[in-house]
Amino acid sequence: MFDQILVPLDRSLLAECVLPHAVALARSLNSQLRLLHVLSVPDQQNRLRAVDSLEWQLRRAEAESYLQGVCGRFKEAGVSCETQVNDGDAAEQIVDVARDSRIGLILIANHGQSGQSAWNVSSVVQKVIVRARTSLMIVRTVEPAQAEIPILRYQRVLVPLDGSARAECVLPLAAALARVPDTQVMLAHVVQRPPMPRRTPPSREDSELADRLVGRNFNEAGQYIEEVRSQLPSAAIETKLQIGDYVANSLHELVGQEHIDLVLLSAHGYSGQMNWPYGGLVANFIAYGSSPLLVFQDAPGEQDAATTRNDGRR
Repeated sequence: MFDQILVPLDRSLLAECVLPHAVALARSLNSQLRLLHVLSVPDQQNRLRAVDSLEWQLRRAEAESYLQGVCGRFKEAGVSCETQVNDGDAAEQIVDVARDSRIGLILIANHGQSGQSAWNVSSVVQKVIVRARTSLMIVRTVEPAQAEIPILRYQRVLVPLDGSARAECVLPLAAALARVPDTQVMLAHVVQRPPMPRRTPPSREDSELADRLVGRNFNEAGQYIEEVRSQLPSAAIETKLQIGDYVANSLHELVGQEHIDLVLLSAHGYSGQMNWPYGGLVANFIAYGSSPLLVFQDAPGEQDAATTRNDGRR
């Protein structure tokens, strides 16, 4: 599924929070890890200052030594990896390496060397999110990294489905994770109450019509989600059906109630809008989610074309 997983590291402890996740995914999916460190170029204010070639070579040697050390820790954990050091802008290099090497998944921490901030993702991660053409996993840096890579198993994985074929693109990945011992996958569907934007309160007839619509959708959704579950080759899969006014809000609450430690989402869902790299639900979870998030890119070619139309850079 993901032959190669790109793991950008900036030598900070926050960025190393991805290491246990890298081992867990590589083992589950039989993937090779590629560790990337980007040596930043001088900023705009210092571009007139000549670059000390000796200092630059020392920085490169330190970066290569660092990556080799991390790679050795991965190999001790039974995971294959390789290293790469590039020069330039961090976000641009991550995106370029992912594209040129046909990387299946980018695994990145939401904060790194710049430290924690009030924003849910750093500026570098935000740029990668917008420009990358591949699947992406964001790890929330809530716990400090450890000297040894701990064994991580996802115990509760949430897979929101909206009835569309695009949303179901994550199911092979969910099935692979469900085969890992002690991992439980939850297929969830939220039946949204129909909005009734109007100045006056809805009439009795309006409310009754909305209730009938919700009831019918609930029954249909129940049959749909059970049918999906029956097609997955694992007993470690359960279903959850809810009614809510807002889908994203209901799913965020579910993450907390069910102690979810990984959310799997397709980049696009029922609307099928390709004007943006991600649909509204994914954008919401990127901006406001608190758990690790893996976004499966369902249409990388179409996404790139859409991004090109919007910003005109390609």
